[in-house]
Amino acid sequence: MLESDILLTMSREARKDFPRMRANKLLLYLRPKLDQIGLKIGRDAFSALLADHHMLVKRIRSRRKTTFSHHRFYKYPNLIREYVPSSPNQLWASDITYIEVGFGFIYLSLITDAYSRKIVGWNLAQDLASENALKALKMALCTLPTGASLIHHSDRGVQYCYGAYIKELNKRDVLISMTENGDPLENAIAERVNGILKTEWIDKQHLKSWEDAQGYV
Repeated sequence: MLESDILLTMSREARKDFPRMRANKLLLYLRPKLDQIGLKIGRDAFSALLADHHMLVKRIRSRRKTTFSHHRFYKYPNLIREYVPSSPNQLWASDITYIEVGFGFIYLSLITDAYSRKIVGWNLAQDLASENALKALKMALCTLPTGASLIHHSDRGVQYCYGAYIKELNKRDVLISMTENGDPLENAIAERVNGILKTEWIDKQHLKSWEDAQGYV
């Protein structure tokens, strides 16, 4: 069997479990198996091979708005422009993503540790009410060691600016950081985790109901 045939066969098998996995991630996923059989290929060559066989995954643009930043609450400055965490519980990134189900949309609030990439808090809800993000925060704060020096980073959405959310952060002496210009790159960690969860895990389930979503997530 030709090397290209081996790569295509392995890629098709992987896509059964991860139909939305893009080329670079797919190659990383396959790399241990490729190393075992001594097959080497670079990212550009792998992407070209997939393109030749119509196996590249097109990026799906967001069709649902989850950030509403035109509100009366105070918006905090961005504290993490040059910041790189060196251990867990130094920087958490929060965001909300939508999930399409049979009857419409539901919303997943996530808090991710920037160093470990571990999801430390989450909440699934049928609307964008502020208390839903607060539930994810309370879950995350239950895992925070006493005395940790933490920065909480998010977009400027009302869910992260309203009083009860800020109060919970202040109670634990957590520094508050927010994006300043609406650029998703300012909250890249949370956006990336949301994208991976949606395109590589959740979307492939074709959830049809609220109960399906609760059971899967």
